Amino acid sequence: MINIPKGTKDVLPSEAYKWHFVENTARRIAALYNLHEIRTPVFEHTELFARGVGDTTDIVNKEMYTFLDKGDRSMTLKPEGTAGVVRSFIENGLAGGVLPLKMYYITPVFRYERPQAGRLREHHQFGVEMFGGKGAETDAEVILLARDYIAALGVEGVELHLNSIGCKHCRPKFNEALKEYLRPHLADMCPTCNARFEKNPLRILDCKEEKCSEINKNAPRTLDFLCDECREHFEKLTKILDTCGVRYALDPKLVRGLDYYSKTVFEFVSTKIGSQGTVLGGGRYDTLIENLGGPSVPAVGFGSGIERMLLVMENTGRQIPEEEPLGVYVAGLDEEGRRAAFSLAVSLRKAGISADIDHGGRSVKAQFKYAGKVGARFVVVIGSNELESGAYTVKDMGNSASESVRADEVIAFLTKRFQ
Repeated sequence: MINIPKGTKDVLPSEAYKWHFVENTARRIAALYNLHEIRTPVFEHTELFARGVGDTTDIVNKEMYTFLDKGDRSMTLKPEGTAGVVRSFIENGLAGGVLPLKMYYITPVFRYERPQAGRLREHHQFGVEMFGGKGAETDAEVILLARDYIAALGVEGVELHLNSIGCKHCRPKFNEALKEYLRPHLADMCPTCNARFEKNPLRILDCKEEKCSEINKNAPRTLDFLCDECREHFEKLTKILDTCGVRYALDPKLVRGLDYYSKTVFEFVSTKIGSQGTVLGGGRYDTLIENLGGPSVPAVGFGSGIERMLLVMENTGRQIPEEEPLGVYVAGLDEEGRRAAFSLAVSLRKAGISADIDHGGRSVKAQFKYAGKVGARFVVVIGSNELESGAYTVKDMGNSASESVRADEVIAFLTKRFQ
């Protein structure tokens, strides 16, 4: 027997309705904000992620699924959604169209890491990207969209964490202050933090090692080193959120795990899934498009793991509404009845009513039992007697009432029941 790869999961037919609920909610909320879907390949050239995500990130250093194709080219299964969308934006000349360009995606992503609650090696993300909006209003709109998405799913107990990590003008001054603070503690910090010290000290604040987190508690705050432009941007954002009644917590240690962020970063955090509490996170990345060879276009977005969101919903007791059950099961009692049942099922589907028939040569008793298991609302019984009389027996499985309905009126009869 060949087993499923470690860190992956089958979505069974009995569970798929939960995924449909989350995905349909994401599409509905995205449409309210005038976002349109973009789909990018599952794999891209490795260089895209090395340059876009950043060579100091755990994703690039430790977690990417990278392989050589038959042309000896290095390819990588996408570990996140933004870089591919930026590549598409540049390659297809979308900057020459109407801006801002507001997009969303629902996509699988791949990261080689230790599987744990809410985090798999193959997982799926709902992501949002807005290109061309420079002001704090765009940040606020993305955050409000995220809030509305979480609320529409019925998820409670999630808190918005907010920070600004500055830009290329003010971050160097912060980096120097941070390095000055951290330098005496390096011997007590993990190897990863030591490696980041020169290349990207800001990322040290994201370390989850207990000893490093303890040292970071007294580290300088990015908010204290913002330039005038970054400070004004962040103040405008918080005022908009205040006006809209959005509650948030300022989190000076929030830097996100990707190198391309600047200015605003945010996370929606839950306490219901253990240590991996972030269910949605994002921020502004004004230089990424230009860094990947495109024009200078500001951008902001977020990503949200679907598996992680489903776990939060399960842990908080959120009941996901099941999809509509089967409309009509057509039971054929004999060879003639089965042929007629097949024909009626075809006609019912054309009329927009879901229908099914027996595929296993079951007895009528077994067919009724199957119809009950799949939740059919009605069962139509057709045998030689029904064909001879020209009337079929229609049973309402909800109240067990049965009626004899003329064969040429069955579709109209059932259509009324589903209106």
